[in-house]
Amino acid sequence: MADISSDVSPVNSPNSMPSEMPDGMSGGPIIVASNVHKTYAAEGQPVHALRGVSLSVDRGEMVSIMGPSGCGKTTLLNCLSGLEVIDEGEITIEGSPIQTMPDNVRTDYRARRMGFVFQFYNLLPVLTAVENVEMPLLLSGVRPGEARRRAMEALETLSLGDWARHRPAQLSGGQRQRVTIARALVNNPTIVWGDEPTGDLDSTTADQIMSLMEQLNEERGQTFIIVTHDQGVGARAHRTIHMRDGEIEDETVHRPFARRAAAGPSAADPEAVWAGQHDAGQQGGQQDERGIAAAGEPRR
Repeated sequence: MADISSDVSPVNSPNSMPSEMPDGMSGGPIIVASNVHKTYAAEGQPVHALRGVSLSVDRGEMVSIMGPSGCGKTTLLNCLSGLEVIDEGEITIEGSPIQTMPDNVRTDYRARRMGFVFQFYNLLPVLTAVENVEMPLLLSGVRPGEARRRAMEALETLSLGDWARHRPAQLSGGQRQRVTIARALVNNPTIVWGDEPTGDLDSTTADQIMSLMEQLNEERGQTFIIVTHDQGVGARAHRTIHMRDGEIEDETVHRPFARRAAAGPSAADPEAVWAGQHDAGQQGGQQDERGIAAAGEPRR
């Protein structure tokens, strides 16, 4: 089965993030947040979404973030990934402070080294599955022919080769989420961010998606940060960070995590997760056809 990993040339800028960690730095924290504050204005009143949050995540770790609605978990994910700018504190990714990077460098790094999986897919409805998957490659400057080849490999790895030229509305919910995962993985990212990645799926498909993410984490060594309301999803991570009122309340360790010696993710074939499993869309079922929510401002 095709391997979707492929190196992308590092950002050609002195302020860019490293494409590989220096010798001796692998296996330790890949994400470190120190005393992070974020405040929004809502109807003229300040809303303190994050209140002095500090945490670290090791390279290759799978961490879930849980808490009641409005506790700040999605805001934390957006700030950690550089989608939103923090008001106070520091966030470092692979040893570099992300909040002080120029916007173009931060955006370029996200395109090359991060992947995002959202609850409502955020697929462009006018594009086919393969066109959606190749989009981050094209934005990163990959040649169109190479981008198409790698996008097709990513879809085939997730057993979606036969659906590559279908538009999102023609796919089941599980298929659309697999397209989203293929898009997130096509650049072989170091970090994958998931914002309620199973929230719009039935329980069987959600279990399959989580099995896939677990296998990618284990075999590729990719770091996963997953925001979820689902206790079952959260418990499949190495540990869960519990939030309330913009602060970290406590954490729960679910299974041991062994720090990795490798500096980056390794190649693996996750297709086995899907072998022999039920796919409602491919069998003509229409379950989970809930449409595509428009992508708007980040949820809090």
